[in-house]
Amino acid sequence: MIDFYYAPTPNGWKVAIMLAECDLEHTTHLMRLSQGDQFTESFLAISPNARMPAIVDHAPGAGWGDAPVPVFESAAILFYLAAKTGRFMPPPQDKRAMKELDEWLFWQTGNQGPMAGQLSHFRNYAPEADRAYGLRRYAGEYDRNLGVLENRLDGRSYILGDDYSIADMQAFPWVFIAKPLGASLDAFPRVADWRARIKTRPAVRRAIDLFKGDQNRGQHRADNNDVLFNQTAASLRPRAQD
Repeated sequence: MIDFYYAPTPNGWKVAIMLAECDLEHTTHLMRLSQGDQFTESFLAISPNARMPAIVDHAPGAGWGDAPVPVFESAAILFYLAAKTGRFMPPPQDKRAMKELDEWLFWQTGNQGPMAGQLSHFRNYAPEADRAYGLRRYAGEYDRNLGVLENRLDGRSYILGDDYSIADMQAFPWVFIAKPLGASLDAFPRVADWRARIKTRPAVRRAIDLFKGDQNRGQHRADNNDVLFNQTAASLRPRAQD
């Protein structure tokens, strides 16, 4: 059994997709991010960065010992689950393919994800008077990363080639919401086709619909919620669990 700590955001969708694709038994715990669930002592013990998604695997298998295994950060969770199930990753003995998997997971973690997240912040949650420069910068970076992905998909159906993998699950959610971010895929036909292929997968649809009604659709913003936004190191002081 896996405990899955989740909120309906692009980062949450990544792990929700993998759990659905592998049909892994799990319990989903909805995180009330606007109320500070991510800062409780119990959650910080699982995710020291006070971010979801995170999991706790209560049956990790051979070699992990008897204690449950907590995993935080979406790429680390995807890699852990792929290794656990033997699915959606290259054979470990294929060193070149595994090297490419690492590269594209790190690309998404260090480039596409943060740039898209900042674009979302300045477009949807930042105070109107403070948006202009951040919106221009991150719209440009989001566009640049679409170009990186467009180039990579030349002659490939998926990021690693012919086979759908955790690299695709990691990158897909931030492309799925391109339109709400104010971006167009018209100049990126390979990305648009890749997005369409992944979007039709039943597991992906189930993941995107998970707690869909609890999405933050702009009601919690930087100017009205200091729990979700405007955080500092002081935010990491553990709170009591409700």
